[in-house]
Amino acid sequence: MDIELKYGFLQITEAIQYLHYNARVIHRNVCPSSIFINKRGVWKLAGLEFVERCNDDETPIPCIAWTSRLPKMGQPGLDFIAPEIQKTSTCSTSADCFSLGLVIGAVFNGDSLIEANHSSSSYLKQMDQLESLLPGLLPKVPVQLQEALIRLLNKDPRARPSSQLLALIKYFSDPAVQALQFLDVISMKDPTQKASFYRGQLMDVIGMIPRKLWFSNIWPALQNEMRTQEVLASVLQPILFLIRESTREELDFILMPTFRFVFSQPKSIQATVTILENLNIILDKSLDESLKDEALPMLFAAFGSATVQVQQAALISTSLISVHLDEASIRRIIMPKTKQIYQACNQENKLTLSVLKCIEAILDKLDRSLVVDEVLPILYDVKLSDPDVVVEVVQIYRRMLLEKRQGLSINLMATRVLPSLLPQTVNPSLSLDQFSILVSTLQEMLDSIDRNQRNKLKLDHLTVIPVVKTNLRHQRSSELISSSQVKIDARKTSSAEDMVKRSDPPVQDNLNFLRVASPQGPYRRLSDNTMISNTLRVPTPTSINCDDTNLPIRRHSSIGPEGRKNSVAQVVEKSRQPTSASASAVNSRRSSVFQPGLLQQIGTGVYQLFTQSGASPSK
Repeated sequence: MDIELKYGFLQITEAIQYLHYNARVIHRNVCPSSIFINKRGVWKLAGLEFVERCNDDETPIPCIAWTSRLPKMGQPGLDFIAPEIQKTSTCSTSADCFSLGLVIGAVFNGDSLIEANHSSSSYLKQMDQLESLLPGLLPKVPVQLQEALIRLLNKDPRARPSSQLLALIKYFSDPAVQALQFLDVISMKDPTQKASFYRGQLMDVIGMIPRKLWFSNIWPALQNEMRTQEVLASVLQPILFLIRESTREELDFILMPTFRFVFSQPKSIQATVTILENLNIILDKSLDESLKDEALPMLFAAFGSATVQVQQAALISTSLISVHLDEASIRRIIMPKTKQIYQACNQENKLTLSVLKCIEAILDKLDRSLVVDEVLPILYDVKLSDPDVVVEVVQIYRRMLLEKRQGLSINLMATRVLPSLLPQTVNPSLSLDQFSILVSTLQEMLDSIDRNQRNKLKLDHLTVIPVVKTNLRHQRSSELISSSQVKIDARKTSSAEDMVKRSDPPVQDNLNFLRVASPQGPYRRLSDNTMISNTLRVPTPTSINCDDTNLPIRRHSSIGPEGRKNSVAQVVEKSRQPTSASASAVNSRRSSVFQPGLLQQIGTGVYQLFTQSGASPSK
């Protein structure tokens, strides 16, 4: 608010100064009702219907005093006229200065110092008391303006300062006020003066100027200068400040409708560089997606410029606006042109560093093949002499370590990357922070190589357990069944044996056989779990004499020929020998049960013969 008041009072003072020294007239009606403030915040002095031409020697001229006999609307405001007009009916240029003092006092006091209520007598009484009102008013007035206000309200016209001297007081020597004052007459200045003002004076004070004056006083002047190519580069400085400090709505609805045409119009090298280096500010803040369609073509064209400054500005801009670039544009335009710039820069450190920063910014949007074919060759070729270049290369390798898909394999780290970076550990140009970044990245690479190689060697030296394959279905099945997987269960009997069981008490010891109980090992039997086989019952030695070696040999149903074993002859004790009726029934049933071959039938017949005769087979 203080800047606006300073600027407004100065404008009214300059208006009065123009009337006095250029138009050679006296205003006679300087009061709040004669002052207007337009949309731009400019104070204008009106109410020129009471002007009187002044003398060249500044002597007073006769005038009509305020009277109640004339219409009020046809006379100047009584509360703001000078006392000499009402007392002596004369006036001079100092009368306007007295009226200006009353206006300034009314602004800071909040109300007029004199309230005559259209009464000349009341006016004269209050004028005599004016000096007593000043002590209560001055604390409300800025210190730099207090002395000038006291002199302006002096009843003696000769003690008042002229409008020309008033404009020179320290109160109006504010840089922001002077900048606003210069903008009012900027159209009359030459391009050199304009450029100097926009780059220097305005940029120094624009932050102190009230925000509403940016768009009412400053922006209209900048709009006119954007069409001038000679001044555009200088005008861009305050414009970019307004873009940074404005809201999204102010940017899209006030600034961008005019500024967006700058992207396509011809520009100087300096103007192009300025826009490119600050393009991220515009794109990040604007809500208008179509703005990219106008700004990005200028960026792509800058990569093909023959000027190194423009190329470097394009690289810097790309690293700042990478989030606004699509992958197709990066692959087809950005990356190929970046490589061309690097190949033509002759390892110049500043341009090389810009190339590396650009690559780092777009690295996430490059596929593996493009990284391997385009990026890595550039990194291998860079001369690692400048510390900033070394750190930037290390940062790119570090990002590749975090993203495995970007093509930095273990072989490349071991054969190309580490041999190039290890000598930099003794580079005396590196600072402590730069050295720490380098060493930590090298350690990460070595750790990655260590993990990969150890895992590889472990896989290569693993012992493979051979798998035994057999042609026979049940070969070795009895050998693979452990003792914990064998269950003893009662064998099943034939109908003849059931008859014996019913006549004799059961003997559990001699009626057992093997039963496999669902083995859990890897070599499970493919046959039935319950092994049911024919078992030869032999009488006790009391009835016959025979050797165990003469007993018939049986073959297990689950083993091959090489795994044949003699079946166990089960001898029944004499106390459990069946009766003759039972024996004959068993013998008659035996011939029908055992019919595997001719030799077995013959053996069965011989056995029956000896049984009937009661003789031993050995005899």
